[in-house]
Amino acid sequence: MESLDVLTQNEEARKKEAISAVQKSSSNGTVGSRDGPTVDENAHVPDHERNFPSDERNGSPKEPDVSPLYPQLTHEPVDSPRNGNQDHDSGTDDDDEGPAVSRPFLRNSTPSPEVFQRNRGAVVTKVGEEGVTRMHRFTLYETQSHYYIIGSDILRKSYRILKISRTADDGELDIIEDEIVYTHRETQQIVNAIDEGNRATGGLKTRTGEFWGLLGFVRFTGSYYMVIVSKRSHVAVLGGHYIDKIDGTEMVQLTTALAAKTRTEKHLEENRLLSIFSTVDLTKGFYFSRSYDITRTLQHNIMREREAMNEGLPEPWEPDHNDMFIWNNYLLEPARKVLHNTFDWCLAVTHGYIDQSALSIYWGRVVYVTIMARRSRFFAGARYLKRGANDLGYVANDVETEQIVSEMQTESFHAPGPKLFANPHYTSYVQHRGSIPLYWTQDTNGVSPKPDIHLNVVDPFFSAAALHFDDLFHRYRTPIYALNLIKQRERVSREGKLLTEYGVAVNYLNQFLPEDKQILYKAFDMSRASKAKDGDVIGDLEEIAEEVLLKNGFFQNGFDNENGLKIQKGVVRTNCIDCLDRTNAAQFVIGKKALGYQLQALGIIEGTVVEFDSDAVTLFTNMWQDHGDTIAIQYGGSHLVNTMSTYRKINQWTSHTRDMVESFKRFYNNSFLDAQRQESYNLFLGNYIYRNGHPLLWDLSTDYYLHHTEPRSMFGVRRPSYRKWYTPEYLEPLKIPPALWSKELEDQPLEYFDDYWSEYYRPLTLSSFRKLFAFKMKSNLTFIDVKTTAEGKYDLSPFVVRTASAETSNQKEKPATARRKGVKVIAPSEENMNTATNGLSIDARLAAAQPEQKPKPQSLGSWLDVQQQSHASHKKYTGIIKDSSWEKASRTPTVPAMPSANASASDIPLQPTKQEMQAVGFTQLIADSLNPKVKEVDEYRSYMAHPATIQLVTSAKTDYSKAPKEFIDYFARVQDSSTIFSDKSPFVDDYSGANMTIDERSELNAEEYQEYINSGLQDDPLTVLDEDNTTKRYKKYQSWLRGKSLFKQRNILGGELV
Repeated sequence: MESLDVLTQNEEARKKEAISAVQKSSSNGTVGSRDGPTVDENAHVPDHERNFPSDERNGSPKEPDVSPLYPQLTHEPVDSPRNGNQDHDSGTDDDDEGPAVSRPFLRNSTPSPEVFQRNRGAVVTKVGEEGVTRMHRFTLYETQSHYYIIGSDILRKSYRILKISRTADDGELDIIEDEIVYTHRETQQIVNAIDEGNRATGGLKTRTGEFWGLLGFVRFTGSYYMVIVSKRSHVAVLGGHYIDKIDGTEMVQLTTALAAKTRTEKHLEENRLLSIFSTVDLTKGFYFSRSYDITRTLQHNIMREREAMNEGLPEPWEPDHNDMFIWNNYLLEPARKVLHNTFDWCLAVTHGYIDQSALSIYWGRVVYVTIMARRSRFFAGARYLKRGANDLGYVANDVETEQIVSEMQTESFHAPGPKLFANPHYTSYVQHRGSIPLYWTQDTNGVSPKPDIHLNVVDPFFSAAALHFDDLFHRYRTPIYALNLIKQRERVSREGKLLTEYGVAVNYLNQFLPEDKQILYKAFDMSRASKAKDGDVIGDLEEIAEEVLLKNGFFQNGFDNENGLKIQKGVVRTNCIDCLDRTNAAQFVIGKKALGYQLQALGIIEGTVVEFDSDAVTLFTNMWQDHGDTIAIQYGGSHLVNTMSTYRKINQWTSHTRDMVESFKRFYNNSFLDAQRQESYNLFLGNYIYRNGHPLLWDLSTDYYLHHTEPRSMFGVRRPSYRKWYTPEYLEPLKIPPALWSKELEDQPLEYFDDYWSEYYRPLTLSSFRKLFAFKMKSNLTFIDVKTTAEGKYDLSPFVVRTASAETSNQKEKPATARRKGVKVIAPSEENMNTATNGLSIDARLAAAQPEQKPKPQSLGSWLDVQQQSHASHKKYTGIIKDSSWEKASRTPTVPAMPSANASASDIPLQPTKQEMQAVGFTQLIADSLNPKVKEVDEYRSYMAHPATIQLVTSAKTDYSKAPKEFIDYFARVQDSSTIFSDKSPFVDDYSGANMTIDERSELNAEEYQEYINSGLQDDPLTVLDEDNTTKRYKKYQSWLRGKSLFKQRNILGGELV
């Protein structure tokens, strides 16, 4: 790598020094040194290919700059030395890269001396000297002995290089980081030099296409592996900074190809550990951001940026990531030891859930709702295997959920003025969930879906709970509102054990806290309240939510306290037994209450109440439903068992069916798959590390000591005080400094502090709507039935309550009479809709659509006959599974056709309600089951293929003389009796059964049986010849096709088969 100190030497002296430096580098293989060009071993660069500029600082005269007046603009990545236009995209973010295959390339033409003249007077630039410069894109190259990672900023103007050795000893990581920032041209020269120096061993090859960062390095029994993010997709944007979800990863072994093929004694163990490590699916629920700290809350990030500004820094010197939420923290430990700027190359990845939706308001105002859930990596695991807390105070299923509501009139966090990080249009509210902080477990050896709860350790001083609440004080300050939702009354006490112990623990800890800093404890039996007939569990939770919001408040950005700045103080901590179903419902209600306060702070609504069944709350409900399902899958193995529909007592039948299915899935996963999932967590998070002479991961009988402090390490350590269990500094309120610039930074442009402009707006880059995240974002507009807006009666406000009864009453001009119970409604056809029937009720319109009614048969009941006669064949339904045209609304609203000038509101057809469609579907299901429809070819083949099972003569089995008149009427009700019982039919008496005797029937049976025997002797019984037309067997088949079989009966209404 040619450093810029060397680039500034005399040209003639530079040629001689280049050769000596190349020879020197061939012996030590250094890269990024400041003594000579960077090439690999045995590199010999010809003089005519290594021309470098001179510098007047070394005594040589300064030559005039020969760079062109209009330099060429380029945003392309570093060209490969042998084919510079082969393996990079045009700058789009969402393009999928091809497979990572090593491939050679052609060398570029040798740069002329005039090209190097442009580097005269160049100044060495180091990381951080020109303000904020972050690397967003990376390319991996390889030689026989090294890997090279070239990183660039988002505009591909600045480049840096990282060199990783492939020949290091097992257990060692040899990485050289060059802190010099290069231009595109300089980086290309370095790549060409590396390729030239490794011509003898295959040259420089592209190992992977463009990737997005390093997850870190991991080692099992031998050499290290490097984990990279190969694919990603945008899921949210905050302040102009994208938050991405991992869609693809790749592991690269840091060893040579020959060493990788060599098998050692540890080969089997290595492969098994690698297989367990790979079971962690990094494409599900793992997120990162290059320029925004997603491990911290918005309030904390704004506070950190303001503190750095007051200190005269463009940004905080050191990243302030919360290690609790960095799930690749174990993979980053080797990188931290060898890299000076770890997070320039590596990513801080969180695990949980992130989603963002747009809430469209009047007059073009758009509010963005973002939900971010961060799962703790401490004491992480599967449901029954991780309960309660460990001895360090970390609890199972610890999740921090933040909802950010913002109106991005200006995209960045900055207010006009400019006032850095003072945009008042950003608000956030944080909640916390986690298992009860006591030592308790559940026995998983049996097959009971609800194992017994055991309080394993007697802890009279509640040390685990003390450590846990002290950590909450550190993260959120006071007050801490503890909402306990477990059951209070049970036939056999299970959850009641924890209810009593938890209450005693909080009372014990509160006696040592100042009165105004004590933990606020609230026990609410949510399960009992939801099952009570007169209970209103949602109303009770809303009262609790109002109390919580008054205690904690929420965060709103602003210049200072006098100009709208609000700070959230403390947090509400919610738990049930699993911290899944009841907890998610309670957190949703609290979040819904906070949403009202946040919208009021932004000036969107006047009050603080947003009603259920409005578009805003429906959108918010869907986001929280997805949030709860994701957390439940990660911890419990299935989706939520009890959703908001369960607690609101709507859609009871479908909700109960879904709940039963999810309960079974959760039980199956907990019984058979959780152990394997726990092993992968322990290996990925670094809880288990392979050591010679120690038990292997799959040989451990328990992982208790992997998550608790080793007992031997506790000797000689002073235990914390049982009385002063808290840290006094954590009880002090948070203070956010005002958004003031220091005098040293007054003249600096905004780009010096924040690079949001180039990241979000992508200057000089061609974009398309298909790849624009803001265009693809989910919105409440998908809930609007655009067809109904043609009447001019649809209120587009997202805060209007939309229920089936309300919409029906608004759409009808005349009030409809009450419909009788038990009357089923069928969706009308478009051709039957007219202005004369639009004003009538659904039943009246359906009756008018079918003026000709057939006589009602009495055999199957009046209800089914009415449905069969009144239902036409213009619309097809599939029973319970509804047609997509009725159920699936387009995600992109379509503009309806404008009504004509002379058309009235009553001319527009009305769509059937959901209940009407369900009734029609169920009716058609019954009708189809009684009258199955099969093509005639299939019927004939089925009839001929099973002569022994299909009755050839129905009259031989059915005595029609004893059949009731209703049965005969039903049998022939849809056809003319003159056709059925005409003289042309040779089997009239067979169907009437009135004029045949027993002997006649026996003789007829014998003839038909003999005919059946003869047909079996034919070579091709399926072929029908001319002489077969007179046989009774074929005539019986003709009668069967005409519909005389009871199970093949057709109803003919209006000239069409039903």
